[in-house]
Amino acid sequence: MGIALAIAVWTVTGAASFALPPPKAMLASNSTAELRARFDGETDPVRKAKLLVALSEAEFRDVLKDTESEDFGAALAIFQRYRDEAQACQKALEGKEPDPEKHPNGFKQLQISLRESLRRLSDIIVELPADEQKPFLDVRRDLEQMDRQLIHELFPRRPQGEPDPQPDTPKLQG
Repeated sequence: MGIALAIAVWTVTGAASFALPPPKAMLASNSTAELRARFDGETDPVRKAKLLVALSEAEFRDVLKDTESEDFGAALAIFQRYRDEAQACQKALEGKEPDPEKHPNGFKQLQISLRESLRRLSDIIVELPADEQKPFLDVRRDLEQMDRQLIHELFPRRPQGEPDPQPDTPKLQG
């Protein structure tokens, strides 16, 4: 009788655990508009930086849809908005915490988001027609500059002999 009860409990709890989606899946189900509203309404710069990671993933899904349908203007507008969101986030973080090396929370998440977005943007640029690439490259240049600045702020004591990391530059078509 004890074994039957244990099997019943295991079956119920096992079935319940399969019914709940994992946290990552719940995050992916958030729409870009929902994430953007949460990002815009957030007042704490650290939490805002953490939200930017999820928001950038949602925005990238939208960019992929736009580039697949060859709506390059909409895709560019999303990347420009991401750049503006990242710049606002960086300013807010710097206003709250003047020493990212000692208090990196928020700065790290922003830098990781920037690095991922740079990689994604590079992947998209190489697939674009040559005449559509320039505005995307301009946004990429701005994001690279922010990324280098954040790395320098997070690791200001890098040995002098080491060169700055070189950005991954996409190969242009044309």
